[in-house]
Amino acid sequence: MDFNYDIIVVGGGHAGCEAAAAAAKLGSRTLLITMDLNKIAQMSCNPAIGGIAKGQIVREIDALGGYTGIVTDRSSIQFKMLNRSKGPAMWSPRAQCDRMVFSSNWRSILEQTDNLYFWQDTVVDINFDENNVSSVLTKMGVEFSCKSLILTNGTFLDGLMHIGKVQMEGGRISEPSSYGLSKKLADFGFTTGRMKTGTPVRIDGRTIDYSRCIEQPGEETFYKFSYLPNEVSPLQQKSCWLTYTNSDVHDTLRSDLDSSPMYDGTIESIGPRYCPSIETKIVTFAEKDKHQLHLEPEGETTIEYYLNGFSSSLPWQTQIQALKDIPGLENASIFRPGYAIEYGYFPPTQLHHTLQTKLVDNLYFAGQINGTTGYEEAASQGLMAGINAHQKINNLEKFTLGRDEAYIGVLIDDLVTKGVDEPYRMFTSRAEYRILLRQDDADFRLTPKSYKIGLATDSRLELLNSKIEQRDSVIKFLEDFSIKPKFINEFLQTKNTSVLKQTVKLKDILTRPQISIFELAETIEPFKNFLDSIDKERYDEILDAAEILIKYSGYISREKLMAEKLTRLENLKIQGRFNYSELNSLSTEARQKLAKVNPETIGQASRISGVSPSDINVLLVLMGR
Repeated sequence: MDFNYDIIVVGGGHAGCEAAAAAAKLGSRTLLITMDLNKIAQMSCNPAIGGIAKGQIVREIDALGGYTGIVTDRSSIQFKMLNRSKGPAMWSPRAQCDRMVFSSNWRSILEQTDNLYFWQDTVVDINFDENNVSSVLTKMGVEFSCKSLILTNGTFLDGLMHIGKVQMEGGRISEPSSYGLSKKLADFGFTTGRMKTGTPVRIDGRTIDYSRCIEQPGEETFYKFSYLPNEVSPLQQKSCWLTYTNSDVHDTLRSDLDSSPMYDGTIESIGPRYCPSIETKIVTFAEKDKHQLHLEPEGETTIEYYLNGFSSSLPWQTQIQALKDIPGLENASIFRPGYAIEYGYFPPTQLHHTLQTKLVDNLYFAGQINGTTGYEEAASQGLMAGINAHQKINNLEKFTLGRDEAYIGVLIDDLVTKGVDEPYRMFTSRAEYRILLRQDDADFRLTPKSYKIGLATDSRLELLNSKIEQRDSVIKFLEDFSIKPKFINEFLQTKNTSVLKQTVKLKDILTRPQISIFELAETIEPFKNFLDSIDKERYDEILDAAEILIKYSGYISREKLMAEKLTRLENLKIQGRFNYSELNSLSTEARQKLAKVNPETIGQASRISGVSPSDINVLLVLMGR
């Protein structure tokens, strides 16, 4: 056995899996060290992937050649496209997954990846050669050398779990914490912090009265996560169920807030704003007499259900008592109560956009160690860290994405430029160019970039080029084909839209909001015949892409112009050009913030909190702009 590697990845969660797979696929000899190889890509919280903006991130991961989308499609037990009532910029895919199948699929993929090796252990120390990583030491006393190190420790760094007054060390229930690394890095000069997250009670599905809940089935749709056509789930599809809390539930919870570590001063770290505990909900939204709860199946065959919306750190007795007043859960038995967990993280302003640390060369952070929350945010960081670690040690160009190129670009820029004061979650509202960053076109945006560095395969690029060719042929047909009133007016009347008085191009009909391209395909015979040439496996996907470009071409063009104007600021490099502390023409806050972040470009500087437009103008003047 060889103990020398190009890249070592610490942690086998979602970030670690993507990082290890990317680095190994690119050709680096990679070692994945994780505490338990049976918990690869464990879904520690809810058994779901995607959601608002998160779904877009997963499609971007897939377009780049990552695996989260593929694994999700293979293990899905329910799929939904959220926000379909809004424009395509807001459409967000989400899937319930079989937790065990998801983990098993990920391990299978990793084991079939060339250049990737495994070691089950805990890393307790890092060795440096001056300002560079040289090796890691494990709890068993094994030393592995490396050229680059990626830390993806999740919630395991100094993890401490809370259930009422009971405290347990651990990074996940029944799994130990990781100690030593935080102190080592703090001693080296890194700033550290603490954050909190939580997870709800798990319920025995045999004890749920589903007749008192509202069924929420999935969609029968062509949408999925991976752009590869044959990635589909073989699993039986299952429904989720909706129920609500009520005033009796709230009274039970409120009566024992003194036992909550969040309210007795035990937990001082900040939890996720957009996924609050049930005790936080009843305090923050005291005027509300009910809150939604979603019963989500943990898998195809298991009886275990996840109670989404009921995250709690209250004593287990209080949690059980509160369940008795929830419709459908009056006789519920539980597998385990909810708990809160505090863990260590490193403020991400200590990172470059490549996710390499500023203090140590070839040391990368990815995932919750950077203050993010969510599998999707973690996986995307892992992918980018894995790519950049490989690029760096091989003296290749760094790989970064702009805010107008990907939600992944928005995420990383937010982290390293603005930092975090609470667990970061991606939303569509964080992106300035939502129309450019749709879930349907991530392959158009990112696959060529990934292919250029050698991550996306030849077959994936060929699929993309074929899709572009077929999409454009559909658009051209609609632009060229003229339709006479007598052939379409009856159909237009059924859609409650004005009839034609003269011949128009079929594209003009499609721009009407009442009309879909799929309806035209069934109504207009020449169009239907033309579409016989379209790839049957991707028929719906190709028509969907064509329709979006036609209907929203004006919005897309306008947003591209806006992005191009602002991109000029991203091309103005300023890193290393100024000693900010000596620029008295800047505000005091701007001098302090610019010195701390040391932005790479004027564009990044403009997004730093506390740096005003007038401060940016000063910098532009000093640059002769």
